[in-house]
Amino acid sequence: MAVDLSEIKRLRELTGVGMTDAKKALDEAKGDFDTALEAMRKKGLTKAEKRGEREARQGIIGTYNHDNRIGVLVEVNCETDFVARNEIFTDLVKDVAMHIAASNPQFVSSDDVPTDERQKVEAEFKEKALGEGKPANMVDKIVEGQVKKYFAERCLLEQPFVKNPDQTVGDLVKEHNAKLGENIVVRRFNRMALGEVR
Repeated sequence: MAVDLSEIKRLRELTGVGMTDAKKALDEAKGDFDTALEAMRKKGLTKAEKRGEREARQGIIGTYNHDNRIGVLVEVNCETDFVARNEIFTDLVKDVAMHIAASNPQFVSSDDVPTDERQKVEAEFKEKALGEGKPANMVDKIVEGQVKKYFAERCLLEQPFVKNPDQTVGDLVKEHNAKLGENIVVRRFNRMALGEVR
């Protein structure tokens, strides 16, 4: 079956792979674009996770301002200055800054949550579960799930991306790792809202 050249180009643009790999993926998917895209993403994300071990010292500090009422600064790092100036990378940084303005995360990832805060939240959920009469042997499991959900809502990389809620911000970053062939790291951010005291 002949694969349409426009589909090969579209797959290549979305995943950052070469023409040959894009054609091969479409051939293997019998021309089904979505199946090919999913297969390429899985391959790319596996490579991207390996890249996560490489050091990212370049990058940019992106900004986003919403109606002069909410302002965001975000530092996103990559490995080379070449990628830092790439339009795909700068668009990612803008999207992350816009997401921060809209979703107001408190932490970059769950690794950044202070231990004392995590323990405080665990204690509150445990007290609530016991107060509701949940079986004692199930309480720890229930609390673990609630704590995970609680911090997922407050950690940038675990939040559903505002432009595509089917994907987390972390998945979006990994997708760009695969597309650009470099380790990309959201280092830190600061969000300010007019009249808000932190």
